Amino acid sequence: MTSAKHFFGKNIRFLRERRKLTQEDLAQNLSITRVKLGAIEAGRTENPASNDLLQFSDFFKMSIDTLFRVDLSKLSELKIRELEAGNDIYMTGSNLRVLAVSVDKSNKENIEYVPIKAKAGYRDGYADPDFIASLPKFTLPTLPQTGTFRMFPTIGDSMLPIPEGADVICEFIEDWTSIKPGTLCVLALKGEQDFVFKKVTIKSSVKAALLESLNQDYLPYEVAVGEIVEIWKFQSYVSTQIPESVSDMLHLSITMNSVLQRLKVIEEKAFS
Repeated sequence: MTSAKHFFGKNIRFLRERRKLTQEDLAQNLSITRVKLGAIEAGRTENPASNDLLQFSDFFKMSIDTLFRVDLSKLSELKIRELEAGNDIYMTGSNLRVLAVSVDKSNKENIEYVPIKAKAGYRDGYADPDFIASLPKFTLPTLPQTGTFRMFPTIGDSMLPIPEGADVICEFIEDWTSIKPGTLCVLALKGEQDFVFKKVTIKSSVKAALLESLNQDYLPYEVAVGEIVEIWKFQSYVSTQIPESVSDMLHLSITMNSVLQRLKVIEEKAFS
């Protein structure tokens, strides 16, 4: 797979000129040489030192992900000011988040399928139009006409009664703060986890997401917001398996509740 395009050098130059700083001015502020800064802005430094990346991030008050992945010159003045005010898209999940999509001949967005073999590559290629275009595509007439949808395979039994191995269709969520507590979502994560399918509750106060399984045998856990790449809200699922029948105990419980409700109605009529 070709490496994802990044805009780091271009963004540093854009932000420097936006503040009306010379290369010498910025280099002095960051305690680096003007030659090093010039090489970074020109794109001749493919892997800047981690300490330098942190200094750029702190100075411009933007995350490293933003500086690498978002072409700031394409954003409106209002959106840039929001970023500079601390509303970083890779920390809040706001509507500035950039999503690569593919379209059909009618310019309608496809539904891409992320097969298991492509899950690891998704971490690096989710913002790369070429990678997204390489994924299998399909359409479904039953989905809403608005929104961006993608299909992800599930692994394991943590989300039973949704059958193990089902493919879930989800809608892209721009503003993570809009997610209601306990919403079923697929999260694309950094690191080796790739994807998780869970009930999600965003805890803004601690910048974390609480993840819970439908299968009560699995304990809830939290992940930091900074570890989340994307969030996709559950829409439907496709499976070749028939969900397991309702257990005898649950069936008995439902029946008893129904009988109790009927007795309550009879009792109310008798004493009315």
